[in-house]
Amino acid sequence: MAETLLNTWRKQKNASDPKPPESAFPAERPIKAFMGWDGVMIWDESVNIVDMARSYMEQAAKESCGQCFPCRLGTERMSRILNNICQGKGKEADLASLETLARQVHETARCDIGRTSPLPILDLLTHRKKDFLKVIEQGLTVERRDYTARVTAPCMNACPSHVNIPGYLEQIRFDRWDKALAIVRQDCPMPGTIGRVCVRPCEFNCQRTKMEEPLAIKSLKRFIADQEIAHKAEPEFETAAAKPEKVAVIGAGPAGVSCAFYLGQNGYKCTVFEKDLEPGGMAAFGIPDYRLPRPVLRREAEIIKGLGAEIQYGKTLGEDFTVQSLLDEGYKAVFLGLGAPAASSMRCEGEDACYMGFLPGIDYLRQAAENKKPLSGEQILIIGGGNVAMDCARTARRHGFKEVHVIYRRTRAEMPADHVEIEEAEEEGVQFHFLVAPLKIQAKNEKITSLKCQRMELGEPDDSGRRRPVPIEGETYEIECDAIVPAIGQVCCVDIAVPEAETTRWKTLVADEATGQCTNPPLFGGGDCLTGPSSLIAALAAGKRAAYYMTQYMEGESCTISDKDLMDSFYENLGVFNFKEKLPCKGFSPRLPLPALSPEERVKNFEEVEEGYTPEQARSESARCLRCYRIGVAALGN
Repeated sequence: MAETLLNTWRKQKNASDPKPPESAFPAERPIKAFMGWDGVMIWDESVNIVDMARSYMEQAAKESCGQCFPCRLGTERMSRILNNICQGKGKEADLASLETLARQVHETARCDIGRTSPLPILDLLTHRKKDFLKVIEQGLTVERRDYTARVTAPCMNACPSHVNIPGYLEQIRFDRWDKALAIVRQDCPMPGTIGRVCVRPCEFNCQRTKMEEPLAIKSLKRFIADQEIAHKAEPEFETAAAKPEKVAVIGAGPAGVSCAFYLGQNGYKCTVFEKDLEPGGMAAFGIPDYRLPRPVLRREAEIIKGLGAEIQYGKTLGEDFTVQSLLDEGYKAVFLGLGAPAASSMRCEGEDACYMGFLPGIDYLRQAAENKKPLSGEQILIIGGGNVAMDCARTARRHGFKEVHVIYRRTRAEMPADHVEIEEAEEEGVQFHFLVAPLKIQAKNEKITSLKCQRMELGEPDDSGRRRPVPIEGETYEIECDAIVPAIGQVCCVDIAVPEAETTRWKTLVADEATGQCTNPPLFGGGDCLTGPSSLIAALAAGKRAAYYMTQYMEGESCTISDKDLMDSFYENLGVFNFKEKLPCKGFSPRLPLPALSPEERVKNFEEVEEGYTPEQARSESARCLRCYRIGVAALGN
């Protein structure tokens, strides 16, 4: 790894990653220099930093929204000064003007583009002024080189699919809903779905969290999707010229739909094979309608038909076809987008006894989605602390259970479930038992009667970083119940579905982490079958990435990581969100609460709980965005 020649970066890099940021780039594509929102880093003296500064400021001026005077005019003037210097027309006085402008823009601009983009210029004038003086004094013409630019923001960087969040929020603010949707669909093809059930990593990285609640990013995404439905508008997409190659996509879940969507835009006709009789995968049968109405999911999944895709329902991998049979039929490439359909074991005595009243969480939710009530009684226990456990608990209340108890072996603070789901479950009467682990399922006449539980305490941290729960000796008790639903996790079964594919000990695909390409080159994968159980937005991102690299493969190229993905990895290592960074604004702007059904009403049925924003509310909430864009420009080696 090259020695760092200059580093003016002010903030600490991502503390959770011990690797230096530049390690994101491979040896065949090294990073030579980087200019960004917080300083300059140089690893290679061959980079002409005067030319790079010109390119950087041109990018800053381009990204300025123009809504505040200092940023719009200041970045343009700085760009012109640097361009004159590079053309051999500069004067030494220009450097003083450049520094004055940079300080003025930094101190007076209202958005992060203006506040941060002058910083690397100021750093170069402090540490490498001689480079500029040499060009000016000798009247040199600086050859223009190519650089890799990537715009980000704290919210964008946290999103697995890197959706341009400030961009679509700005369009909502001015009632340009169709443009907002177009921006979202560049990176997320299912805005109505993700706008309802996303785990919202973006909101946890919103700058507003430093003083109040974050932007309602998820709900605003849902708003624009709902407006399209309300106005009976059909989305229109630009597509590349039709390609002759056929592509098979296995699974019409989020990863498969996303892959087919972006392949369709690239001109490839996809055939999607789905074992169920409707699209959505685990989202269709694992997320209740009160959170994600099935008509919304169906509509968004079937949008891919407008891009030339065909969905064949009732087709099961391993029974109706195999990966090899698809290749034999002339499919150029195959994408595997299987979910994680099997339940994890509790390792609890009596779990495998097939007692009446015992049903794994994902099976319980699937049967509930099919309008069945597979369990009955008055008291039910849900084991687990994630979103699936919350869905099971809230579904049980709607199925008429008078007492619903959630058993979790850690504390509330360590529950992986969305805090909104936990709070809504409590509002609906769900009871929680923390630091409790299942020990033994007890039954009479093959029917569950109670669960013997072990009280726990927190010990040393485990591999996840959370403190490991350990039993308290002699502290056991029983909870009477009529049914038990374990919801502690899910596992993949790729080894069974695709025996010809190389798999890991976790029964996931062995594939390139960045490209999704498997050891059998025509086969690509993404989503749960590659990473293990993850979020819906992560699956959509995986499908989008796979479509890019499958296109590379079908065009006869080797799958080479794109500069865009390299920059995103670099930003991840670098850290974009800094909680200690001061906000450019003063005063509070409270988040607008989302209208919702009352707890008393919602436990009676599976009607959608959240009602969505009105146009006026959406306009007001989107105006809270601080437009925290950051610009980075890198000089990369070949």
